[in-house]
Order: sequence, then structure tokens, then C-alpha cells
Amino acid sequence: MVQSFNEPFLPLVAPAEPDEAEPSVLTGRLPSYIADHRQRLRDRFMEGGGAALPDYELLELVLFRAIPRQDVKPLARLLLDTFGDFNRVITASPARLQMVKGAGPAVVLELKLIEAAAQRMMRARVMQKPVLSSWDALLDYCHTAMSHRETEQFRVLFLDRKNLLIADEEQANGTVDHVPVYPREIVKRALELNASALILVHNHPSGDPTPSDADLSMTRQVQDACEALGLTLHDHLIIGKSRELSFRSQGYL
Repeated sequence: MVQSFNEPFLPLVAPAEPDEAEPSVLTGRLPSYIADHRQRLRDRFMEGGGAALPDYELLELVLFRAIPRQDVKPLARLLLDTFGDFNRVITASPARLQMVKGAGPAVVLELKLIEAAAQRMMRARVMQKPVLSSWDALLDYCHTAMSHRETEQFRVLFLDRKNLLIADEEQANGTVDHVPVYPREIVKRALELNASALILVHNHPSGDPTPSDADLSMTRQVQDACEALGLTLHDHLIIGKSRELSFRSQGYL
């Protein structure tokens, strides 16, 4: 839930499968069984794309560059066992990733690059586009950026007079169940950007996008501040794990 303020404010360790060796750094020439396995995965990916590979093999491909001289299958499986699925591995925080045995700085860098690239691509589909007629793309972007986060994040999407998205800014980060929000700062930033309208977005790490009393109260405060300055609050979106809730469509706005 979002916590409104008007004043200042272990990973699972799965054993390696019997046919999988514990990760170990290899020296000299890469053994043929590892080199051949890597080439087979690359060939299958090039022929069939990501859909041709299960999560652990797609994750192996990502890890190849980070760990060039090691069998990465055990680490790929351990990451998936720890976080649950490919998306949660990619979006896990660097601190949590490095708690997994074998996931050092090079691995974290590769995973965070994949995450940044995915968000950048989805963001390009909505920036400088008429948001109200690109609603599905906007929802896809919000889910990509926020649905797998383990703590709450609050973002504001700023729109111009033609409802083009001119800025997407993170306003605050919080804990697993609340994030501090300052309505006065939101409208102040809207005026600085010469925005005419805005959309509030935050995630619920629990997966359930049902608004809390604090979410409802904060939204009313922002709406009142917007009305006082001639700004339009189009919506407040709460992003869950697999679905979202729109305050506008639910009658809260």
C-alpha cells in the first residue's frame, strides 16, 4: 500500500542435480562437452528464438558472457529455484542476487543489462505517444518495470495537453507494503514540466492490486491538489503480479 504523508517522513539453496557438477572455474581450453552444449543452445536460439528454450536454458545463454569458462547450468537452475522464474531472476535486486552462490558482480551486471534493455524497449513504445490511445502498451510497460519488484515503487507519468507522455519519473521507493508519497511534490513537478495531466502508478509486491485505505486517501489528496492548479489526474494504476487495477475504471476517480 502507499503510505501518504503531508509532512516529512534468504535465498533458497537447491542442491545440484546428480548429473550436474558444482560450478567450478575451468582453466585452459574449454572442455568439449561444455563448448558443444553452449553451441547447441546458441543454434537452437537462433533457429527458434526464445520460445524454443525453457527458462533455465535461456538463462544459461545470458550467463555465458558473464562466466565464459564454467558450466553455468547449475547456477541457472539455482537462480530459478531461488527466485521462481526467469522474470524474477532478471528483476531481483543486486544484493539478493549476490547472495546466491556463484552469482558474482559479472553475473549481476549481465542480468541487470537484460532488465534495463527490456524496460528501455517497452518505454520506447509509450514515450511521446498519446497515452490514452496506447493504453495496452502503457500497461505492458508498467508491468515490465514494476510487477516483479519486491518493494513498493511509486511513479508518476506526466502528460502534455495532447495527452502525450512527456516524462516518467520515479517519485519514491518504500518497503514491501508501503511507500511515502508527497502530493505537493507531485504537482510541483508537474508544473515544472509544464504538464497538463498525470497518471499515478505504484506496485503491490504482494501481487494483489486491491487498493488500501492509504492508497485511496493519498489519491484523493493528489486529486485535490491537481484540481486546485488546473491539472487533470487521469488515473491511478496499481500493478500486481499478473494484473493491474485502475482507479478510474473501478470508480474511485
